[in-house]
Amino acid sequence: MVLTSVVVVMGLGAAQKSPCADAEWQDLRQYRLLCYSDIVPLLATEQLAAGRLPFLEPCVPIEGQNCDEYPVLTMYFMRVADWIAGDRFGPWYWVNAALLLACAIATVVATYLVAGTRALYVALAPSLLLYGTVNWDLFAVALAAAGVAAFAAKRDGLAGALLGLGAASKLYPLLLALPLAAERVRQRLPDRAVSLAWWTVGGWAAVNLPFIVAAPEGWSRFFRFNATRCPDFDSVWTIGLRLVGSDACAHAGTVGALSAAAFVGGITIVWTAKEHTQPGFPRWAFGFPLLVTFLLTNKVYSPQYGLWLLPWFALTLPDIRAFAAFQIFDVVVFFTRFRWFLELAEPSAGLPRWLFEAAVAVRAAILVWCIVLWVRRTHESIDAMAIREPPAEVVAA
Repeated sequence: MVLTSVVVVMGLGAAQKSPCADAEWQDLRQYRLLCYSDIVPLLATEQLAAGRLPFLEPCVPIEGQNCDEYPVLTMYFMRVADWIAGDRFGPWYWVNAALLLACAIATVVATYLVAGTRALYVALAPSLLLYGTVNWDLFAVALAAAGVAAFAAKRDGLAGALLGLGAASKLYPLLLALPLAAERVRQRLPDRAVSLAWWTVGGWAAVNLPFIVAAPEGWSRFFRFNATRCPDFDSVWTIGLRLVGSDACAHAGTVGALSAAAFVGGITIVWTAKEHTQPGFPRWAFGFPLLVTFLLTNKVYSPQYGLWLLPWFALTLPDIRAFAAFQIFDVVVFFTRFRWFLELAEPSAGLPRWLFEAAVAVRAAILVWCIVLWVRRTHESIDAMAIREPPAEVVAA
């Protein structure tokens, strides 16, 4: 049931984006049909044609475009997809859709092994349909979910290695090593915590060190780009600064520093509140509010980032009210965002900006509510959760 659900949902999502697959966007179909996907234009923007090796071979400077702007594993995920597709937009999109389907399947299998049929929170999520083929985040989500499953099976070295590889594709899985290691400390197994930490660092380093040595300038572009990147439209920072008549881009450095401080302050408050509500609570469960707080305080909240939370709803907050509310407004944000972009291109054809910003604000409020629900919920140790062997047909596949 879980596997069928994720295949159907991802298939529908890929089909919904298919009108944009050929990159013929002169008629603004990406906004009219809501079929926008980063995947399509980035074939050209990331300059993957003619077999260019990311980081190792330089990008041609083009005004207004960024190249090699993703971590190593994600860039080489793209590189492999283009080798298969042969520098053609349509096949490029469908090859990526197939590879991301494999990532979605891996995510739900890993979640099922720990949480059973609650993996349907992932497999049937509307945001999976809408955002699964918007970008490559499902690659990191799959590695992170597999890392949690390995941790639940007491394979801490493997868990750390998977989180390290996840961090080499999208940095957020690195955050998850903290609550997992803290759980081993709580269990009075500090050697396992150290093993998990070292394997996390080792997994990341194994992928990144060759590029640090061979192409430090190209490798560091991702970090330089994000350090100076303007706050995103979907960020509460952008909305707040606009309301007071200030340009978010003009304060990118300040916003970056303030967002880091807000993140540390936020997780400290949540940890303290949870410790008061449930002293000695299972530390691994802190992964959920950790990610939510990061999304709320970060200067960038790209549309597909909500995918990060899907396995954690299944693991730590299977509250259908909160999940449904988050899903509804995650979808509303997507709709109003791109309808506003249409309005910018063709006045009176789309929706005003204030509707989009209102949707972002409501989604943020829902996520705060989710943290409150998480604090109030009594969490069990992951050792008490059922670790399930995958069905024989999954193993055979």
